[in-house]
Amino acid sequence: MKDFVKMVLAVICGILLIGIISTFFTMVMIGSMAAAGSAKTALPKSGVLRLDMSEITLGEQSQSASPFGSMDPTSLILGGGASTDVIGIWDAVQAVNAAAEDPAVKFIYLRTDGGASSVTAMGELREALAHFRATSGKPIVTYMETPGTGSYYLASVSDKIYMTSSLGATVQFTGVGSQMIFLGDLLNRLGVNVQLIRHGKYKSAGEMYTRSSASPENREQYQRMIDSMWETVGTQIAQSRDITLEELNACIEGLKLNLPQDFVDCKLVDELMTRQGLEDKLATLAVVDKYKDIKWIDFADYVDAKVVAGKAKKKIAVIYADGEIIDGDGKSQVAGDRFASVIAKVRADSTVKAVVLRVNSPGGSVLASEKIKDELDLLKADKPVVASYGDYAASGGYWISNNCDKIYSDATTLTGSIGVFGMVPDLSKTAKEIAHVGVESVTSHKHGDMYGLMRPFDAEEYAYMQASIEAIYDRFTTLVSEGRGIPKETVDAVGQGRVWTGSDALGIHLVDEIGTLEDAINYTATLAGDPDLAKWHVKGYPAPLTPMEQVMEMFGSSARAARAENPLVTLFGKLTKPQVLARMDTDIQVK
Repeated sequence: MKDFVKMVLAVICGILLIGIISTFFTMVMIGSMAAAGSAKTALPKSGVLRLDMSEITLGEQSQSASPFGSMDPTSLILGGGASTDVIGIWDAVQAVNAAAEDPAVKFIYLRTDGGASSVTAMGELREALAHFRATSGKPIVTYMETPGTGSYYLASVSDKIYMTSSLGATVQFTGVGSQMIFLGDLLNRLGVNVQLIRHGKYKSAGEMYTRSSASPENREQYQRMIDSMWETVGTQIAQSRDITLEELNACIEGLKLNLPQDFVDCKLVDELMTRQGLEDKLATLAVVDKYKDIKWIDFADYVDAKVVAGKAKKKIAVIYADGEIIDGDGKSQVAGDRFASVIAKVRADSTVKAVVLRVNSPGGSVLASEKIKDELDLLKADKPVVASYGDYAASGGYWISNNCDKIYSDATTLTGSIGVFGMVPDLSKTAKEIAHVGVESVTSHKHGDMYGLMRPFDAEEYAYMQASIEAIYDRFTTLVSEGRGIPKETVDAVGQGRVWTGSDALGIHLVDEIGTLEDAINYTATLAGDPDLAKWHVKGYPAPLTPMEQVMEMFGSSARAARAENPLVTLFGKLTKPQVLARMDTDIQVK
């Protein structure tokens, strides 16, 4: 029996190894081919710009083409997973702006089904599409089959929205929502005692490990975040479709959006069409005899052809703080040492005249946040620094950015979370009663094993940890008070770990203006002395990973990255080491 098990394991390991080696060499070959043929994609002289959200993902920065796409190594080896082009928001917006002035683009054909981009990213693209309509006089036409709240939000910017007349489509247009997960009961059954020390009654990041349901404060802040996001999304939908928000809410609340005709009745769709009817309509709009005669311009190809690096000597640097703030110098996430080095290099570059700090981070390590902020303060003393917020700019993300000359935030950004917490698990019960393992500590001092995870804190140790948390919270509120120019008492009142949407953060002075990355870059150019962006080279830092670097990240060159992106490993990591974090754990998705 043992020999059989060994044989099975050997076969499995062999298959995995062959898959890894095969994938690696495939990547090398494709990377070499890409390097050999990097010419811009040829576009038709005239055609329809096709923007299919199921084929692209809006990210902070465009990623070099990779056969991996958004897949991880396990998916590649065992099968499954879809590959999409990752296009940076700035590049996507610049492409839409170029299309508005490009006589070769007749109109934009938009497909919003199956997209994986965040509502905040779609909001920035939506702004660009609205500008396209207003300035070009060219239409945007959308066709939908499986509308959801997020996909319809983007579609609603269109001149005309058509929908399949077929029944059976999955409709998820039911509003904005989130599900909070609580592991307190499960961990208790497993004998895990998570000792949570925090400052901030709304600092809920550790609650999932200690409770079986949300605290009243956590429930309150989540409800407000959800409501605020819907106010933004719902209001813009209603305005675009020339209906009232009350009418829209009635259709959603009454579950009136079920069958295709329901969308027409609620004035959310202009006409139902079969596939043939759609093809005939598109042919007419493209002024060709038949659908097959339409010349299509793929959006990713258009970005590749039209978005080029500026040739101007003077630069506006866009520093992308995208991901969790972590310690170290790894290439994944916002690693404190690496990011501090990047900022220092930007400061030393005399051709960089101003900087946009683009934050898309829920926070993380306090130590790494401090290192990054120290370098940003030096940078700000030398050059203008303007902040732009993406999906998140919370906790550590807000820590590093609140002192910028001006802060732009999207309305649906999650920000604030001015608070701090520490988690130290006690696994003594797990070891004794679950695993039946005996553990004895031998130390030189009374508290030598307080971080050994095999006993609970005593009163002195808890007070010791609480003092550290209080000192960090005091430091956080002081930084915000000085950076934002508001009294420390006010910061504490809107702090306490509470997360706000960008639209609500504006009213409490945590941000200065609701605006996109494009708005922030335009303002920065003006601040630097020349509002004409054509005279600037807008350059992103750090440079996106090359295809080969993506491979090395996935297959062990930076194992930290793989661990950080695996939720099970992340959970295990959080429960097996002491941590003090300025981070939020919030997952609100608009499907």
